[in-house]
Amino acid sequence: MASSSSHAHNKNYVYDVFLSFSGEDTRKTFVDHLYDALDRHGICTFKDDEKLQKGKEINDELLQSIQDSRCYIIVFSKRYASSSWCLNELLKIMECHKTNGQTAFPVFYDVDPSEVRKQIGAVGHALAIHRNRNESEVGRWREALKEAANLSGWDVRKTANGHEAQVIKLIVEKVSLELWPTDSYVDENLVGMEQRMLDLDRSLEIGLSDIRMIGIKGMGGIGKTTLARAIFDKISINFEGKIFVENVRERASKFGLEKLQEQVLRGVLKDERISVQGVHDGRELMRKRLRGTKVLVVLDDVDCEEQLEELAGDPNWFKPGSRIIITTRDEHVLNKYTVKWIHDASLLSTEDAIRLFSKHAFRKNIPTQEYERQSHEVVRYAAGLPLTIKNFGFISPW
Repeated sequence: MASSSSHAHNKNYVYDVFLSFSGEDTRKTFVDHLYDALDRHGICTFKDDEKLQKGKEINDELLQSIQDSRCYIIVFSKRYASSSWCLNELLKIMECHKTNGQTAFPVFYDVDPSEVRKQIGAVGHALAIHRNRNESEVGRWREALKEAANLSGWDVRKTANGHEAQVIKLIVEKVSLELWPTDSYVDENLVGMEQRMLDLDRSLEIGLSDIRMIGIKGMGGIGKTTLARAIFDKISINFEGKIFVENVRERASKFGLEKLQEQVLRGVLKDERISVQGVHDGRELMRKRLRGTKVLVVLDDVDCEEQLEELAGDPNWFKPGSRIIITTRDEHVLNKYTVKWIHDASLLSTEDAIRLFSKHAFRKNIPTQEYERQSHEVVRYAAGLPLTIKNFGFISPW
């Protein structure tokens, strides 16, 4: 199974999630809300078109969509087993789960897991519709229902005291961790980044429900923005709203802080209609509208306390679990704003500097023997600054 799981993570899939459900029971209720939540978290989800004809045999295109999905959410409901379409979807899902290591999560909506496992109660009545079909086919359906019901999932009526919104939140969080595990792949072109990200992870502590502001400080060209972007890409799936605000210093001077407030609000709330008429208006909108959202906000290249006051405000602006990451050249800005977690964006080691230069100058991890001495001289002159090293690599005559 270990090799199958590895295969599942390494393959390029068309969809992150395939939703299997009975449209009669859940399309306009639970599944509608679940699909919306997955979509808002950037999870590419396949949900069959409502126009598909009821009772039509499952087609090759749909079977391919199942195969091309990384995870499955099977929403078992009272009528699920009455649909041969749903049952054939389930057969394919369980085949991919067992053969390729793709993950299946059962959700029990208005039915008990034991009803699905034993095909009794409402599920048994639904399955009885197929009494005149081939016994072998029905037998395969029964086995798939039993296997799926034995997987770890959620009984909606018994989870979070039956609050569906909370159940959906738990499902999305679990699926997010499956799709993007905490030890996820780091772009090999980001030389020296893995340890920096690991150090930052220790301060972020995504699983905790407090609100944290984390600073990344260092001179220009040292890689603060690159680090912040890498960590943003890695952890953003864990948040309900997220925004990366680039070049705060330059853009605040050019456009005004109200435009950056507008960018934060629009990005986090996914509403392009939001308009901010002034800085005070922006503060009030952020205070009122963001407190119900668990956010990840990156403020890149901040150079004064006012920018933090207007764009990050008070921690009470945000929902517990939120994280605000600030990059700056000036540590005093972070100290004035009492940012508790402050990280130095360190210079590259000689080994990493050589590797970064070689990638850009020679398209290799180490310099060619012919230019080894010159490469070390360039790296020594660049003094561990990633941007300088990359620029030297780009203009290298070699």
